[in-house]
Amino acid sequence: MINPISAVLNADELIKAALREDIPNEDVSTNAVMPEYKKGAVQLICKQNGVFCGLEVFERTFKILDGETKVKAYVKDGDEVLKGQLLAEITGDIRVLLSGERVALNYLQRMSGVATYTRQMVKLLGGSKTKLLDTRKTTPNMRIFEKYAVKVGGGENHRCNLSDGILLKDNHIGAAGGVTNAIHMAKKYASFVRKIEIEVENLAQVREAVEAGADIIMLDNMSVADMKEAVKIIAGRAQTECSGNVTRENIAAILETGVDFVSSGALTHSAPILDLSLKNLHPIGEEE
Repeated sequence: MINPISAVLNADELIKAALREDIPNEDVSTNAVMPEYKKGAVQLICKQNGVFCGLEVFERTFKILDGETKVKAYVKDGDEVLKGQLLAEITGDIRVLLSGERVALNYLQRMSGVATYTRQMVKLLGGSKTKLLDTRKTTPNMRIFEKYAVKVGGGENHRCNLSDGILLKDNHIGAAGGVTNAIHMAKKYASFVRKIEIEVENLAQVREAVEAGADIIMLDNMSVADMKEAVKIIAGRAQTECSGNVTRENIAAILETGVDFVSSGALTHSAPILDLSLKNLHPIGEEE
């Protein structure tokens, strides 16, 4: 599983950029009421049921501001959490707790929201052979965090970037002059160890893609009936993926087609945040 803190080298730079966006010069409000160091504590409270995700990113946000900040967590990534539940307690310089609050919560709420939505979609797959994939339809500069959240929610990652794999979409096909040309050109260019996936929109393109030797055929915005027919035509000669407006509302019908994979941009572009809050900030003694 991708871990945004321990496995991705640029995570700190992304978090720092978010902090610079929120604190370009100073936190005027905090400096007005807390001009000097004072140790304090604040509680992380869950305000709706969901799947928790993003603890390390949340903690790292505060530690970038002050390495002495401590986070005592009572849950871990992937845990299902309940409204009103105490999730963690954060202690440190009150100025840091105040200044880092919004950025830390933005990451945590967004990642928990993606994990929650993904978990709901995975449950709808009901233990079938079909695997749920994400897409590159992610928030700019949030991809590593959102794709990690998909994994925590029980989904699988599709390509992480354009260097990660070959996926020939409609405009690639147009540029190449057709399905067959696009596949043959990709085979000639790419190493033999790379799989070639192509997006098709109708049954004629399905037949052409099979004959040209595609490894994975993505059935894009096709009807359930056409997808069923496409799976019959392909007959195991390539893996199959369904894509296009896949949501919680229609995923059950898609399962009837027998595709190997279902990819859904909604996992990252339409998942609502999970409502979490930092509450009960108060000064504490140095010995606590």
